[in-house]
Order: sequence, then C-alpha cells, then structure tokens
Amino acid sequence: MKLTYLGLALASLTGSVHAADLGATDDPIKLAVNEWTGQHVSTHVAGEMLKAAGYKVEYVTAGYMNMYQAMSDGELHAALEIWSSNVSDDYAKQVEAGGVTELGDLGLDAKEGIAYPAHVADMCPGLPAWEALKDCAQKFATAETLPAGRLVDYPADWGTPGADRMTGLDLPFKAVPAGSEGALIAELRASTEKGSPLLITFWQPHWAMSAYDVKFVDLPVGEEACFNDPAWGPNPNAVNDCDFAPTRIFKASWSGLADKWPAAAEILTNYTMSVEDQQPLMGQIDVDGQSVEEAVAAWMAANEATWKPVVDAATK
Repeated sequence: MKLTYLGLALASLTGSVHAADLGATDDPIKLAVNEWTGQHVSTHVAGEMLKAAGYKVEYVTAGYMNMYQAMSDGELHAALEIWSSNVSDDYAKQVEAGGVTELGDLGLDAKEGIAYPAHVADMCPGLPAWEALKDCAQKFATAETLPAGRLVDYPADWGTPGADRMTGLDLPFKAVPAGSEGALIAELRASTEKGSPLLITFWQPHWAMSAYDVKFVDLPVGEEACFNDPAWGPNPNAVNDCDFAPTRIFKASWSGLADKWPAAAEILTNYTMSVEDQQPLMGQIDVDGQSVEEAVAAWMAANEATWKPVVDAATK
C-alpha cells in the first residue's frame, strides 16, 4: 500500500491567523491516549500540531474500548488511532447517535494477526499454515494452560481477538491476556533470547516486528461472512474462523469539535501519519528509552516542512 505523509498534498498558505477561525482557544482540546506506543506517537504529533496553531491541549488517558461515550458527551474531543479490526460496538452506536464523527483515515498501512518469532517455525513444522498449530499445541503449553497451548492475547481492554480465533478455528489453545503492550514485548524478547515457543496476537506497524523477526500465521482470509455466518469457513460451528478483517486505521472526534474549534477540526481531519514516520519513533521510545514527549519534540523540530503546511492551511 502506498504510504501517506503528513501534509504532502497540502499547499502552505500565507496570511495572518484569525482568532475567530481558531474558535475557543481558552478551552483545552482533550485528546484520548490509549494503551500502546504507536497511538501515543500519533496522538502527541497531532497535539503538538494543535499547539503550534495556538490551541491548548490535554492528553487524557482513556480506555480504548469504552472511550466513545465520553467522546460523545464532549469529555474527550478526539481519538487519533482507531483500528477497524478491533473497535468496540459502542463506537458505531455513538456515531449513529450523532455524538461522534469520523475524521478520515490516519494513513498507516496496518495488519493484525496471530504471530510468532521466526525461530518457532522449527518447533512447529508446517508453520506458517494455521493447521500446523493443531499438532504442536502442547509445545506452547504452560502450567496455566495445560493441556492446551498458550496464546498471549491483547490486553483485556483491547478485546479478545486472539481468543476469538482460537475458538473459531477450534484450535487447542487457551488465550491469556497480556497486561499491557510492554508485556507483549517482554514475551517476544524472552522467546527470542531463550529460543522458547511463543504464539501471540500482534500487529504492524511496530518496531518489534523487525527487532524480533516476527511472522504472521497464515489464516483463512478474513471477510464479512466469516464474522456472521458459522457455515462459512473451516469450522461450520463457529464464527471468527479466519484472519482479522483488513485493517483500516482512522480518526474520530466529538461531533461538536468543528463548531467549537473550526481550525482544529480541519487540522485533525487533514493530519496523517506514515509507517515510515511512526515506527522509528516507537523504537526510540520503547527501545532507546526516550519519553514520548522527547521523541515527538525532536521529530517535530526535524520535520517542520512535513507537518507545518497542514497547520498553515487551516489557520492562515
């Protein structure tokens, strides 16, 4: 997929900033901060762009699966990285009710799936074919899961997509939710360093995909019928017997955003983030130990020609 870059399609405009176009600059715009590093990067870059336009910004920790009621109520004002393959039903309900408005695609080329470090293929002959997991599940077993194999799933707040696929494909694995994104990384690191078996729910873009040579299991192609019709797919008795649906990553806001902060709504609508920009920042934070604020500030300073046209187009 062709990667998009911040503001390449936007021309820088000239003129002076008009306060009326900015709206209520005395009131802070509250951006939702969820549980993974890539989302922190996407959110802080957007927030710093809003600050450059003259806004006050607050970064508010919010549960990814249940933040949409707060957004509909105007307690949160935008979420910058929503994954279509793992979004709660409440999102659609709030959009339909009129309290939440979609702001378009973020632009990341993304994939989610069931994954393993490359060395695990030697322990489970037949990988990456999903059928291979039927015969080698006990190699992934722990005291917690015996006799089933162990799948390290997403943190509980992110839903249960890994568990859903183990059930859908009738695989002898028990899904154990990780405590956080950091816990998922710790599992990949430990498996790679020890050469131990690991099956994990994971995604790209993520710096760990390269650092730990992570591969995806080949699952039946995800399509709408798989999620609604048990008769579809290899297991006639269950839904979710397929891969994740093709993933779209998008942005959304409180529906009152454009009325209260017109230029901010335009900035967030036109804002995009590429894999090539996001993934190195994630590595600087999770591997090199920089704070999100440090990494994003350095990126903003070095890439003004990339993001500033988006701000200028909305404010001048």
